[in-house]
Amino acid sequence: MGPKEPRSTVLSIEEEAIVVAFRRHKLLPLDDCLYGLQPTIPHLTRSSLHRCLERHGISRLPEIEGDKPKRKRFADYAIGYFHLDIADLHTAEGKLHLYVAIDRTSKLAFVRLEERANTETASRFLKALVDAVPYKIHTVLTDNGVQFCDAPRNRSGPTARWRLHRFDRVCREHGIEHRLTKPNHPWTNGQVERMNRTIKDATVKRYHYDSHEQLSTHLQLFVDAYNHARRLKTLRGLTPYEHVCQAWTKEPERFGLDPSHHIPEPYT
Repeated sequence: MGPKEPRSTVLSIEEEAIVVAFRRHKLLPLDDCLYGLQPTIPHLTRSSLHRCLERHGISRLPEIEGDKPKRKRFADYAIGYFHLDIADLHTAEGKLHLYVAIDRTSKLAFVRLEERANTETASRFLKALVDAVPYKIHTVLTDNGVQFCDAPRNRSGPTARWRLHRFDRVCREHGIEHRLTKPNHPWTNGQVERMNRTIKDATVKRYHYDSHEQLSTHLQLFVDAYNHARRLKTLRGLTPYEHVCQAWTKEPERFGLDPSHHIPEPYT
């Protein structure tokens, strides 16, 4: 006769408890759970992890509220193609606007909180992004918000062509091509919208913040951890930072400095 209850021949009872607690608390996909648990359980494999989650009825993550965007394969681009977007976050002090940028290739993320969402803060965010990234940004993709471009009816006029939008002037200054999504096609910018949801799930949907400063501190810690510790399936198990370092060894001409010297200060 077999065992009365299904149990693992690879994991101990204590190790299974660690796996279950990690999955229920972090709500991460299978591969991210694997990368996060292997330092603690070195003999853990993808198949044994999947079987463990199946036994405990947590092999599928709960659905996120809202419709899922249709998945579509992106064309391959060199590192330096950023998707930009804006989202609203709230604390006990009120509303903040979150500017988010994510590299289509390396998945490197950069964020900034602003009290207003306008042409000035959008341009300031782009300048900060250029300063923060160790490689050349060649393209940015945004929606058609007034923070990033003129209204469609005003774009073809002589005044608009002569003065340029403030955001476009920053793009021209740094040799960046500015692309716009098609109107009413939000899935075109799906990568950064998914990052927006990830950030919200890890911050304002899970915790209460008494002040903007609390949110800002936690947000920066989360993004630093994502860039330097989050192993992604789309990067074949690398973190965004490791992928950037790998790109530097292959195409150093795209970089202004060695990314290994571009590590954030220890958390304070």
